[in-house]
Amino acid sequence: MSESPTIETDGDLPGVLRLAGAWQVDSVAGIQARMDRLRSQAEHLDASRIERLDAAGAWLLVDLASRLGVELSDVELNEEHRALVEAVARAGQDADPPDSPIEPGWRRFFGGIGRTMVDGGHHFIKLTGFLGLSLAALVRVLLRPSQWPVTATVHHMQQTGLNALPLVVLLSFLVGAVVAFLGATVLRDFGAELFVVDLITYAFLREFGVLLTAILLAGRTASAFTAQIGTMKSREEIDAIRTLGLDPIVLLVLPRLIALLIMLPVLAVAATVAGFLGGLLVSVTSLDIPADLFLSRVEETISLRHYLVGLIKAPLFALVIALVGCLEGFKVAGTAQSVGERTTSAVVQSISLVIIIDALAAVFFMEIGW
Repeated sequence: MSESPTIETDGDLPGVLRLAGAWQVDSVAGIQARMDRLRSQAEHLDASRIERLDAAGAWLLVDLASRLGVELSDVELNEEHRALVEAVARAGQDADPPDSPIEPGWRRFFGGIGRTMVDGGHHFIKLTGFLGLSLAALVRVLLRPSQWPVTATVHHMQQTGLNALPLVVLLSFLVGAVVAFLGATVLRDFGAELFVVDLITYAFLREFGVLLTAILLAGRTASAFTAQIGTMKSREEIDAIRTLGLDPIVLLVLPRLIALLIMLPVLAVAATVAGFLGGLLVSVTSLDIPADLFLSRVEETISLRHYLVGLIKAPLFALVIALVGCLEGFKVAGTAQSVGERTTSAVVQSISLVIIIDALAAVFFMEIGW
């Protein structure tokens, strides 16, 4: 049996404390109590009589030396204990770094902007790489039509397109009515209520029809894609797909991507028609513009280029929404909290990218005279 740990002063050498016994984890409470009762000062510690020493005992020994202001180099130790004590002392120094000076607020502000820009760049690189993986998988599937997941594609066309149609039509109809009211409020002072028809035509053909649809699907579909794929990853279903020798990109990403590429332009056309109907209803009931006059004015105003400006953006919006939603799903870490965080991130990123792309496209078409 090892002796109990002791802390004693040397009668012949008053400045020396002698430590003995077993300094181990089961004796921590007793050693700590002796250290708290210790009132004498010492310039030197003699720990050569310690029989057994573990990490807990070494930590108490380092703490005792720190309390007394004794350097570890002045502590007498058995050679087999010295390496452990020095390692514990180094760990303590790493755990308690010196206080750094307070960073100025302006530096933290610009540092936050820089970190955000760097994170955005990294995400753009990941999104571009994910697009490359999806295109490579699409080429492989096109060369082997038997591998094409037709059933999954049709299913997602129904989920992303047909099920969203009532909501898209309703919102576009109401927005068309609101645009007509706002236009009439301004134009009535000039006696130009008829130009409300031009406002509705240009707004929905060029912007609102496709933009409202894309924003709605960014919130509805991108979140669904992230939640579905994220839940599969948290349940290790994606690992099972890879174990079976199948490609998750082909099975999970391509059906969603193709379905959205097909259905978003269709929904955009439906939204445009619904916006016209909303404007027509307000024009007939509130602005005293006959329906035949409204329709003839629309026919005079419409040109193919205005329609193409809106429709060209639809596949690009669909590509961004599908890729962001699927990529965030693959980023899920495996917990329910992670699924929620990635779903929120997918919605925010999708809506932000849709609006940014739409703004850039508006400037581009304006510069080229479209």
